[in-house]
Amino acid sequence: MQLPVRNVQGEVVEQVELRDEVFAVPMNRALLHQAMVICQANQRQGTHSTKTRGQVSGGGRKPWAQKHTGRARQGTIRAPQWRKGGIVFGPHPRDYRQRLPRRMRRLAILCALSEKVRGERLVLVQALEMEQPKTKEMARTLRDLGVETSTLVVVERPNPGVSRSVRNLERVKTLTADVLNVLDLLRFDRVVMTVGAARRAEALWAPTPAEASPAA
Repeated sequence: MQLPVRNVQGEVVEQVELRDEVFAVPMNRALLHQAMVICQANQRQGTHSTKTRGQVSGGGRKPWAQKHTGRARQGTIRAPQWRKGGIVFGPHPRDYRQRLPRRMRRLAILCALSEKVRGERLVLVQALEMEQPKTKEMARTLRDLGVETSTLVVVERPNPGVSRSVRNLERVKTLTADVLNVLDLLRFDRVVMTVGAARRAEALWAPTPAEASPAA
């Protein structure tokens, strides 16, 4: 498939051929949902903690006599009905991490990336090189590219000038192609990707000949 490539002024300067195995993958909503849930689960710290009645301090004796007080019988102030007592079925520290198989993770990324292409929400640029971080210049570049909503900027390799330039822009984030993930692709409305990042994505995620050909 061919996509137009723009310069930082927003002008179309060339057409680039991209691999259909990466940028024209059929949508798989069930897989995307599964990958998104796993990504969100893996971000959880799992440090929530409550005390059961056996962990609450105090309450070693009955608060009052069993009979002849006119009040309900109580055995300990650690019981859950007491203020500051133990919590019944409360949360405890746990690991929420889940694992998505490598091929499924790769296919989910390709589905999300291809959906951006089908929806005309992926913009290819020649290069984004900034020696000095300038937020105003980056904002003007995105505006010239016709990007007004939340944007994910994908570059081929880490660029401190680009990352610092987008740091103060609202709803804009930058990533390298190596760490592109489903959650960010779904979270941001537009994707601005350099040609180098697109080639890097093809090298990373294009299926190998053994994977592409059906088993005999």
